[in-house]
Amino acid sequence: MVSMTMNDVMLTMTICIFFVGIVSLGAGVFILVSRVLNDDFRVLAEETSKLARKGISDDISGLVGNASLLLNSLNELIKTTRGIGLTLMLLGMGLVVVAYFLLQKIY
Repeated sequence: MVSMTMNDVMLTMTICIFFVGIVSLGAGVFILVSRVLNDDFRVLAEETSKLARKGISDDISGLVGNASLLLNSLNELIKTTRGIGLTLMLLGMGLVVVAYFLLQKIY
């Protein structure tokens, strides 16, 4: 059986916290880059804007209402995805800082 001292336990916890922080930071960056900057969202927003303009010029009020609702939903989706990505990045940076201070306390 392997006996671990208190410093070994703290070092193991610090390493685990550091890796969880790095994974969280990486996931946040991945979400921001892949989801928010996705071309599909931009194409859908452009098409919805064109649809709304066509509805206004043709006096089709229902079409304009649905297009603006779709555009608002799309903007909320992008804001939510951006919020999740930023939250994961901040959490990751916080965990890395905590791991650094724990490592300073050990040594």
